[in-house]
Amino acid sequence: MNTTGKNVSIMCFHDELCQVFNALMTALSLLREGAKVTVYFASRGINAVHKERMPQLTCLPDQPETGVAVMKRMDELDLPLVEDLFVMFIAEGGTVLACPLNLSLFGMSERDLVDGVKVADPATYYRDVVMPADMNLTF
Repeated sequence: MNTTGKNVSIMCFHDELCQVFNALMTALSLLREGAKVTVYFASRGINAVHKERMPQLTCLPDQPETGVAVMKRMDELDLPLVEDLFVMFIAEGGTVLACPLNLSLFGMSERDLVDGVKVADPATYYRDVVMPADMNLTF
């Protein structure tokens, strides 16, 4: 239910755990404030909506020691897992879309997607989601 009248489009182009986490936390927070929120995963972000690849996401893969420390701290702070954020966001009415081109490029099919994630329609996505959005955020 869109109680604020605001429409938000979030695009996530990364599969780095901190970026995906921030995109989903932002999306969930905006959704809970009453906005209609659509999160679109494309480019390397497509890995974040792959059932088997999502649990393998890491923070700062180019800085392994720092990444491990960040993930340990996230665990200590009892932050929700990315898997849980997807479940909450979708269950609470958010929309998650996957880029059909990137599905093909990364050797994925619709069957590989996390439950509740839909394949975007390239003919209508920008017209129906991005252009009417009050906010377009990228991660």
